[in-house]
Amino acid sequence: MPIYEYQCVDCGKKFDALRSMSQADAPIECEKCESKNTARKVTAAFGHSGGRVVAGGGYGCGGCSAGSCGSCSH
Repeated sequence: MPIYEYQCVDCGKKFDALRSMSQADAPIECEKCESKNTARKVTAAFGHSGGRVVAGGGYGCGGCSAGSCGSCSH
C-alpha cells in the first residue's frame, strides 16, 4: 500500500497516511484539528532498479516485462 501526503486546508497541517490507491482521494481526517477539509498533495517518487535490463530493452526490476516498473506496480 502506498503512503500519501495530505495537507489540511483549515489548519495547514501536513501529514502522511498509508492507504490503498482506491482510497487515495477519499476524505481523510486531519491529525491535528480533525477536519475532513484535506487535500492530497502531489509528491515525487523515487524508484531504483539496480540497473538490470529487462525484456523490451528498458531498465526495471526482474518482474517487469514492459521495461518499466510502472507496468507491474513495483
